[in-house]
Amino acid sequence: MSDVTRRLLELLAHLQTGRRFSGPELAARLETSPRTVRRDVERLRDYGYPVTTQPGPGGFYRLAAGQALPPMVFDDEEAVATVVGLGVLAGSAPPDTGGIGSAADRAFGKIDQFLPKRLRARAGAVRATFEAAAQTAPPVNAEALATLAAAAARHEHVTFGYTTRDGTTSQRRAEPYRQVHLHLRWYLLAWDRDRADWRTFRLDRISGIAVPGTRFEPRPLPAESAAEYLRGKLSEPKHRAVVTIHAPAPRVADALKFSDCAVEPLGPQRCRITTWVDSFEWLVLNLAFLDADFAVEEPEEFRDRCRELARRLGRAGD
Repeated sequence: MSDVTRRLLELLAHLQTGRRFSGPELAARLETSPRTVRRDVERLRDYGYPVTTQPGPGGFYRLAAGQALPPMVFDDEEAVATVVGLGVLAGSAPPDTGGIGSAADRAFGKIDQFLPKRLRARAGAVRATFEAAAQTAPPVNAEALATLAAAAARHEHVTFGYTTRDGTTSQRRAEPYRQVHLHLRWYLLAWDRDRADWRTFRLDRISGIAVPGTRFEPRPLPAESAAEYLRGKLSEPKHRAVVTIHAPAPRVADALKFSDCAVEPLGPQRCRITTWVDSFEWLVLNLAFLDADFAVEEPEEFRDRCRELARRLGRAGD
C-alpha cells in the first residue's frame, strides 16, 4: 500500500468518527503538513466523500453525516471486478427465488451509486453491457450465510435442521468453521457435536439456524483448507484417474471445465490431468473428443476400459 493511500485511509478513519478536526490537529495525527492535509481532503472529495470545511479562525474539517453508505475507495480494476462478480453471482440463481443470488442481482443494479464519481461512468458501462449466462444452482439465503459466518468467526455453537439427499430430516448441533463455494453449491464445514466428527452440510438444505450463545474452543482443520477437505469428501465415491495429454493445458482445461479436474502444465503442448469421475467411459469419450494423443498413467482399470472400448469401436468399423 502506498504512503498516500495509507494516509488517506487514516484520514478517513479520523473523519468517520464524526468529530470536527482542525487542520493542524489532523496534520499532527497524520504526521504531515497542513498543506498535505488540504490536498488529501480534496482527494477524498474526488472519491465522493462529503468532507465539509469551515475556514478561518476556529476552522475545521468534518465528514458530513448521512444515512447512505459512503462511496467505496476502489481503484478502476477493483470497481470493474466488483460489478462483474455481482453479475456472475446474480446469474447463479433462478429469477425471483430469493437468496444470495437475488441479493447480488439487486446490488448489481445499484452498485454504481456507491462508487466515487470518477468511477461511476466506467462501472455503469460495464453493468449496462455485461451479461452472465444463467447457471442453475440451489438458492442460498444471504441471512443464513451471514449468521453462520458470524458464529464461525466468534466460535459459537449453532443448531439447525438438515435435510439429506434422500429427504431424511434431523436436528444438528455443530461447531461452524468455514463456508465453501464449490461446483455452484454452498457448503458448511463443521464439527458435528453428536457424531463427534467433521461433517459438510449443503447450505440450501439447512433450515432454522439458531445460535444459543455458547462458545467452543477451535479445533485444527482436518485438511490444509476447507475447500481441500470438501473436494476430497465429494470425490470419495468417484473414480480417480491420472492422464497425460499431448495438448496445451488451457485447451484441456476449457474442454473439461465442467468436470472435477486439476490440470498441470508439462510444457507448451503437454499437460497432466488428475480427475475424479463417475464413470471411466464418460472420461475416455471426452478425452477422445480432444483430438489429441493421451496416455493413462493410472489406474490400471482405466487402461482396461480404454482397451475394451477400442476393441468395441474397432468391431463397429469392420
